[in-house]
Amino acid sequence: MGAIPAFLLRHQVTIEVLEGEGPFGPLYSPPVEARAFVDQRRRLVRSATGSEVVSETTVYLPPGTTCPPGSRVTLPSGAVSTVITTSVRDGGGLPTPDHIEVALT
Repeated sequence: MGAIPAFLLRHQVTIEVLEGEGPFGPLYSPPVEARAFVDQRRRLVRSATGSEVVSETTVYLPPGTTCPPGSRVTLPSGAVSTVITTSVRDGGGLPTPDHIEVALT
């Protein structure tokens, strides 16, 4: 099937990729706009450290989108959230839509 169909990506989000820590806190890349599907539902996810965290929003992005944990995402509502986890969903040639799944605070 390939990448997630463009008609499903109904929302626009802004991603600021976490680049590291500076003397005054986190450093982020310049903002990048991305098409996405935003699903605002509460669920329990595991963070990179293994702790259980409540995610308020899941964002689905096209394959190849860079959005590592700790990055900031501005939602269509204007709310700014932090990435908890990022999962690459690749069907390996099976007829499933390949995409990036991002759990946000």
